[in-house]
Amino acid sequence: MDAKRIALLAVLLTILAIVVVIFFRSGVMEKIKPPGEAPLPVLEPSPPGPVQTRKIVLFFLSEADTLLHPEEREITASSSIVRQAKQAVEELIKGSKKGYISPFPPETKLRELFLTRDGVAYVDFSEEIVEKHLSGSSAEISTIFSVVNSLAYNFEAIKKVFILIEGQERETLGGHINLSRPFLPLYDLIAN
Repeated sequence: MDAKRIALLAVLLTILAIVVVIFFRSGVMEKIKPPGEAPLPVLEPSPPGPVQTRKIVLFFLSEADTLLHPEEREITASSSIVRQAKQAVEELIKGSKKGYISPFPPETKLRELFLTRDGVAYVDFSEEIVEKHLSGSSAEISTIFSVVNSLAYNFEAIKKVFILIEGQERETLGGHINLSRPFLPLYDLIAN
């Protein structure tokens, strides 16, 4: 019985060796031919047309009170809500053009913005939003709700906003407001 197994194993190994040799030798004789010179397609430049824009409302802090004050901006219109929402957050980070206080340290960057089918926008900021953030619970509330209210007010598809820092969940921005859940807009914070 052992001799039969050894013989069968020897035959199988021999067949395997032959198949491997045939496999590797079969491609050696072929020469690679360079591709023929195909003419490059001529692309017509698209005619310059007016860029479609859309007005949005952003919310900034004021020295006069603890409310968020509206400021109108124009962004590039797009079929993508996510692209437009990113522009809105980037405009928030740039700060007010009317002298209101920016809720973000100027070094803050928007890393990414995602939108789920349920209407939850995940807004991912760089570490500077935590490292250089103004201290105090009112500063945290203002920062969070300037983002939440600006996105929910301008984009019907966005129902809630979840804030991430460097792609991760954080407990707070500065020790006061719990960031472990998505936020609904709070329009009571907006000045009339």
